[in-house]
Amino acid sequence: MDKRLRHLAALRYFESAARFQSYSKAAIELCVSQAAVSQTIRRLEDDLACKLFLRKGRNMILTAKGETLQSHVSSGFAQVALGLNKIQNEPRDGLLKVSAPTSFAARWLLPRLWKFSLDYPGIPIRIISTCESLDIQHGEVDVAIWQGDKQESDDSLHKELLLEEAIYPFCSPALADSLKLSKPEQLLSCWLIHFENSNIQWSNWFEKASLTMDKEAIQWMEVGTFDMAMSAVIAGHGACLASDCIAADFVDRGLLIKPFNIELTPGIAFHLFTAKESPRRERIQAFSRWLHDEVSQVGNN
Repeated sequence: MDKRLRHLAALRYFESAARFQSYSKAAIELCVSQAAVSQTIRRLEDDLACKLFLRKGRNMILTAKGETLQSHVSSGFAQVALGLNKIQNEPRDGLLKVSAPTSFAARWLLPRLWKFSLDYPGIPIRIISTCESLDIQHGEVDVAIWQGDKQESDDSLHKELLLEEAIYPFCSPALADSLKLSKPEQLLSCWLIHFENSNIQWSNWFEKASLTMDKEAIQWMEVGTFDMAMSAVIAGHGACLASDCIAADFVDRGLLIKPFNIELTPGIAFHLFTAKESPRRERIQAFSRWLHDEVSQVGNN
């Protein structure tokens, strides 16, 4: 056996620090002090006779040799984890970590989650609300609900379509009454809420309505999330584009209306990403089945 394998414990510290580009974040993950991480990596560098990290501001940046080592160490640890997952399987009951975009979690998932808890009281759910990609392979989450299909994927991840909906304009009833909305072209003189998302563009919707939008003449407000758009529109500040799953509860409560039933497709899609060999696959499968059942029930209503 290669004597350098005696560094396996130190390589665990190295892999965590390389992934986070931070000794302090690695220390939190490893449940040790930052000094312990720093000292362990310094000893590893001395033993290997090469520099693995360089400090840049608050981040620890890999050197060229560090990048080479990281690629092999990460894949090696992934293979070890894969082997352990294949021979170990956690019971169905236990914590399940689910990530979802903020708006989807608040508007669609959380109002329904009580049903899952009734059916599976032994599987508590921890919701991680984010629009950023999370590391499924290293256990940050068990199930990632991702808007679109551009989440980084590889052969170790399973991807499936959960929900796909058309996009429509929404505004407050008060705004619709004040403008006496009856024709789509009236929205051209209204404040429009804009998303930085290529699939949700007002120009595309107006084209679907057989209208041309002059971007120079439009009054815009840019927002980063559906929730921000909903808040602005409910307050009467223009109109936004959204899907039924995001806006439905506001419509039911009389806070929003869909002034025109002209749909933009393809609209918005949500995919499920899970690790194929997760030791928590039994509870993941239970949650995935429940999600698909909920989606089918909404579609049948």
